[in-house]
Amino acid sequence: MLKSFLQLMRPANLVTAVADVLAGLSLAALAGGISPLSTGQPVWLLLLSTVGLYGGGVVLNDVFDAELDAVERPERAIPSGRVTLGQASALGVGLLVAGIASAFFYGPTTGGLAALIAGLAVFYDRYGKHMSWFGPINMGLCRGFNLLLGVGAAGSAAVQGVWWLALVPVIYIAAITMISRDEVHGGKRLTLYAAAGFYLMVSSAQLALALGAQTLYLTVGFVILHLFLTGRPLLKAIQNPIGSNIGGAVKAGVLSLIVMDAAWVSVSGNWQLALGTLLLLPLSIWLAKAFAVT
Repeated sequence: MLKSFLQLMRPANLVTAVADVLAGLSLAALAGGISPLSTGQPVWLLLLSTVGLYGGGVVLNDVFDAELDAVERPERAIPSGRVTLGQASALGVGLLVAGIASAFFYGPTTGGLAALIAGLAVFYDRYGKHMSWFGPINMGLCRGFNLLLGVGAAGSAAVQGVWWLALVPVIYIAAITMISRDEVHGGKRLTLYAAAGFYLMVSSAQLALALGAQTLYLTVGFVILHLFLTGRPLLKAIQNPIGSNIGGAVKAGVLSLIVMDAAWVSVSGNWQLALGTLLLLPLSIWLAKAFAVT
C-alpha cells in the first residue's frame, strides 16, 4: 500500500520541487535582501510545504484521470485497484492542506503563495490540462510560484522585487507540458521545435541575469549541463516523434529542472548550495527508476 501511495506522489518529481524552493531562497538576495538561508530561519517548513503541494497536485491529477487511465494506463495505482479512488482523494487533499499549513507556519507571505499554488494545481488537474493554450501556462504558473515560495521566505518586498523571475519557469514548464500531451500517441515535430526554442529562452535569461550579477563564470557550466541533458532526448524525439521518444524527452525535462534550479542558485553566487542542489539530481534519477515520472 505504501509503495502505491508513493507511486501516486511521483517521488522523483518531489525532489525537483524542493530544488525550486532552494533556488528561490538563493534568489531572494537579488531583491536587495538577505537570503533566509543565512539567517537561521526555519526554511525546512517551506521544503515540507513544496513536497505537500506538489505531491497533492499530482495525486489529484491521477484522481481526475482515473477513468482515462483505466483505458490508457491500467497498470497505475488507481485503475489497477491497489489504491481506491477515495483513498487517493484523501491523500491528495491531505497533502495540499499540509503544504499550505507548513507555509503559513513560516509566515503570511509564504502561506498566501502556497494557497495560490494549491489552487492553481487543482484547477490544472480538473480543467487546465484540457485547455490547449492555457493548460501549459497553468502548469508553468505552479512552478513559477513555487520558485517564489522560496523567495517569499525573505518577505513580500523580496517577492515584489523579483516576481518576474517566475515567468522563466512558466516558459520552461509550458514547453514540457506542451510536448507531454503527445507522449502516449506520438506528436508533431513543430511542437518539439517550439519546446527547444523555449528551453533556449530560459537558458538565455539565466545567462543574462548572471552577467548582470557578475556570476557568469559560475552559471555558464550549469546552463551548458542543463542544455545537454534536455537537448539529447529532445533531438531524438524530433528525429522520430513517437510516443516513447517524446516520453523520454518529457522525463529528461522534468528531472533536469534540478539542473535549471542549480543554475538559478549559481546566479546568486552561492556555489556551495548550487553544487548541493545539483547533487539532488542523482537522487531524483534513482527514484525515477523505481517510480514513474510522468
